[in-house]
Amino acid sequence: MSFSFKNQVALVTGAASGIGWATANAFAQAGAAVALVDVNGDAAQAKADSLIAAGHTAIALCCDVADIDQVEVMVKETIATFGRLDMAFNNAGIQNVLAEMADATVDDYERVMSVNLRGIWACMKFELEHMRRQGSGTIVNCSSLGGLVGGAERASYHAAKHGVIGLTKSAALEYASRNIRVNAVCPGLIWTPMADQMVAAGQGEALEDMTKAVPMGRHGQPEEIADAVLWLSSASSSYVTGQSISVDGGFIMR
Repeated sequence: MSFSFKNQVALVTGAASGIGWATANAFAQAGAAVALVDVNGDAAQAKADSLIAAGHTAIALCCDVADIDQVEVMVKETIATFGRLDMAFNNAGIQNVLAEMADATVDDYERVMSVNLRGIWACMKFELEHMRRQGSGTIVNCSSLGGLVGGAERASYHAAKHGVIGLTKSAALEYASRNIRVNAVCPGLIWTPMADQMVAAGQGEALEDMTKAVPMGRHGQPEEIADAVLWLSSASSSYVTGQSISVDGGFIMR
């Protein structure tokens, strides 16, 4: 299925790599002007430059989504540049330090929650402020299989991702009658730089075990999540809101 987002504007957080970059690139290929947002401003600029060189319209914005003031500026800069905001993919996220709950630190809990839950709340707050005035828009939040199931040594990560689904459903109810749709994607085992970090941290065997548990027998690619995000952002899903769609090779069926 092909999508056309000509004359529309998309904002993607965590856009410098992995799922975020795949989605920002897909939006651009479909004709949207794209704001690529990342805590690594130089990496986001490099990706934006590559889109511009290919004839697309893009800007890069450095933003730590854990800082609500930075988030407000980031959303306002996007709108000031392009004049509107039609689609947002709130994707930025981090992993927790693996530890049983009794051994986890407050600092790590706060770090994960500040990005993975409060960061998405902050992005939604300012995106919705504009979309409400505009009278239209779509938001897709990145949850995880960790938003649907538990996980040993990953309590804070899973708690945050469960919270993303709660935010998604609540906002979808609030804005359903105002031409604004809010949904979430729940990626399964997708090979991204985060997976590379897990291998580097000695979790390669765990990733292999996870792959064996996927009914399709493989990990997913970032582009497969991007396809789901673009569908949820398009008119093809015009009657879909408040949903959390698993893109996981069938893992959640178990």
